[in-house]
Amino acid sequence: MTVHHAAGVGYQRAAGVYESSRPSYPLAALAALADALPLEAGRTVVDLGAGTGKFTRLLALTGAEVLAVEPVKEMRERLAELLPGVAVNAGTAEASGLPDGCADAVVAAQSWHWFEEAAALAEVERLLRPGGALVLVWNTFDTSVPWMRDFQDIYFRLAPRDLPSPPLATGLGEPDPSAHWRKGFEARPGWGPIEERHWPNPHSTTVADIVERMMSSSHIAVLDAPAQARVRAEVEAVLGAHDATRVSGAIEMPYMTDVYWTRHG
Repeated sequence: MTVHHAAGVGYQRAAGVYESSRPSYPLAALAALADALPLEAGRTVVDLGAGTGKFTRLLALTGAEVLAVEPVKEMRERLAELLPGVAVNAGTAEASGLPDGCADAVVAAQSWHWFEEAAALAEVERLLRPGGALVLVWNTFDTSVPWMRDFQDIYFRLAPRDLPSPPLATGLGEPDPSAHWRKGFEARPGWGPIEERHWPNPHSTTVADIVERMMSSSHIAVLDAPAQARVRAEVEAVLGAHDATRVSGAIEMPYMTDVYWTRHG
């Protein structure tokens, strides 16, 4: 399986900025998953599309053995530098390179929308032990905040038509923001009901880092230098137009963390 051009090239260029400008995830979400699955010593969890390890490092806190899978070399190297105790595989979600039945849980944090769903589900089914769980996690923009809505508008307007998009924040936009990926489970036997929980996840940052958050987006990072300069100017103009983002110090970037899990077998 190949990696989408925007991810393969964009994240290759922006691995360092990606790590510094993206939020982590609420510890409450980790605790809920650790209790529900469970995640603990003696269990094994596979982290597909692990990136620089934003969620991987939380999974490691549970005591479970964590096996990370990340196809982009620069992201993988950053993860290995930050988490030297976690095994990192160069595979993809569709062909992880891990052995059959090696996992009690498989997690995809901020990554499932990049995968070819049918092939990724087949790979997850191969990896999971009977009764194992698949967990999907996204940090989504909370566009009930006006400046965040304008920021997101730039993100989606510049996205190419074939760019896989994460869900919108829960309760905003689509009636069910997860509807477009849920259908893949309906056609496959053996999967149980999808459970879900949602948490506010405000990210303390600066206006400068908010700009870098946009610039680290895969479809922006892949642009040439003049095009990137135009995007940067547009984002700075949008942030300068709102009182909430005309500040020089710390600011909260409003996110929601959406967590879904389902069991197989």
